[in-house]
Amino acid sequence: MGLLLDVQDTAVTRQTAEALVRAGTADAVAVLARAVARASDSHADWIQTGVHDALAEGAALMDLLVLCQGLAHAPEAAVRQGAAEIRTWVEKHEAEVTR
Repeated sequence: MGLLLDVQDTAVTRQTAEALVRAGTADAVAVLARAVARASDSHADWIQTGVHDALAEGAALMDLLVLCQGLAHAPEAAVRQGAAEIRTWVEKHEAEVTR
């Protein structure tokens, strides 16, 4: 979480977000979702960039959508909120790629 929310080094934020998406597990995406819920809009942009980097490098878009959908029912509000935001990013990325 500290790496994702490191305002002093956005490159670390971006790389950590990318690594978590590549991990492809519910736990990894839950950590990412918590960070998104806590991040400022500006910092969330760096997290989003990391997510897009992972997708551009071949991370499974549909797997990430499924994980976000599953986290929509998580007990923690921050995870639900962050997962919804990530899902929006992924859907937007998919729309841009298929144009």
